[in-house]
Amino acid sequence: MRLDKYLKTARILKRRSVSKELADQQRVYVNERIAKPSTEVKEGDLIKVLFGNRELTVRVLQLQKQANKNDAALMFEVVEETIIHNPTLSES
Repeated sequence: MRLDKYLKTARILKRRSVSKELADQQRVYVNERIAKPSTEVKEGDLIKVLFGNRELTVRVLQLQKQANKNDAALMFEVVEETIIHNPTLSES
């Protein structure tokens, strides 16, 4: 399954266009490599997404073409979630 579609179907990101945009900005990694929106993901892959002030790493557990809210939560497990603090913002 394409990375941008997986991120949307698993409800990690709200829209496929947002997934594509983050990948185009080199803010999405699959197995520690910068990923394109068309990168194929498979079960067991680690996906790291950098967005806003968060860094989210998840492990792909299932691939589904469609998923309701409850099923989407079963498609991945959160490995790590980090809040990134910007020191230049806290100085003001």
